[in-house]
Amino acid sequence: MEARTQDGARGEAARRESQATLAAWVCFAAGLALGLVALAGDARPISGDLGQPTVAQPAAGIAALIAAAAFALSTLLHRRHETSPMPRWQRVVSHVSSVALTLAFAGVSAMAVLAGGEILALGLQGFEVPAIGGALLTAIASAASGWLAFQAGIELRTRDLATLLFAYLTIGTVFAMITAADPRWWEQHFSELGSGDGAWAFNGTLVVAGLLVATIGSYVGRDLHRWLGDDRLRSIGAVVALFALTGLSLAAVGLFPLSDGRLLHNLAAFGTLGLFAVTAAVVTLVMPGPPRAMLLTSIGAGVAMAVALLLWRPGEVYSTAGLEAIAVGVIFVWMTTLVRTLAACAPSASRPSARPSLVRR
Repeated sequence: MEARTQDGARGEAARRESQATLAAWVCFAAGLALGLVALAGDARPISGDLGQPTVAQPAAGIAALIAAAAFALSTLLHRRHETSPMPRWQRVVSHVSSVALTLAFAGVSAMAVLAGGEILALGLQGFEVPAIGGALLTAIASAASGWLAFQAGIELRTRDLATLLFAYLTIGTVFAMITAADPRWWEQHFSELGSGDGAWAFNGTLVVAGLLVATIGSYVGRDLHRWLGDDRLRSIGAVVALFALTGLSLAAVGLFPLSDGRLLHNLAAFGTLGLFAVTAAVVTLVMPGPPRAMLLTSIGAGVAMAVALLLWRPGEVYSTAGLEAIAVGVIFVWMTTLVRTLAACAPSASRPSARPSLVRR
């Protein structure tokens, strides 16, 4: 019996991998066709200023569109029946999360292509790509984006979302650094990347990252519900709401750049840090125990941030940019511990709620 079960699991994994491979080739063909249309005409540079005819900008848009379509299609194929036994409020939460992820995959794909194009342009200065070459680059980017998005639609875990968030923040920030108007931005703070020419890159990264943070909160709530059940719905709802507020505040940092309004920008930036600290404390307390790894990591993160703040002011060991980089690193360590703890403790099977309403028992 056990051998048959293992054979069945391997067969299912092989079938899903075959589907993902087929999806990648379909995305390649779609990217090639759309690339030939979008890049028809004279040869173009790989990258350049926004609005200038380049390969990277149309390729980014096409890859984003294909990634969003691949994720949506994969979700419909593999998880459309998952919400059938759920009450309406739980289905709504699941569908809203899927829509948010579709937009997030589009944003991540576009930023990855733009960053890759900028790096290629630095290494191949003066090189102009003919239409067929640009279409092939677009097809490759579309295949990679579509394959990853299709795989995510098959089975998306909370830890995958956390990895996606920090990979996206890294890609977006590197792209913003390369295209920054002021090469000495690092002497002040990361918000300088959101000012001047090319500010859209960093600000857009923060907006999509905020969407991802809110969506991670939804998946954290899903895992907590699978673990704790309906009896802890209020506590779980508080966790999801705090993640959503943190994501909204992070998006506001990008929506209100430093150059347009220092007060609103600073309120959003410090609000994001404050909300994250509250979220970390609440999540840790909601977990049964709480697990030792989670408790120690939360305490360690608080101590690390306190020391970092003292080294920044009054120590003046590093600039605000240094403090922000440390804060992101601490958050990454804490969130990695969180998602790994949830993966170890929460069942993988879907758990429909027995409550017809979120606010009434």
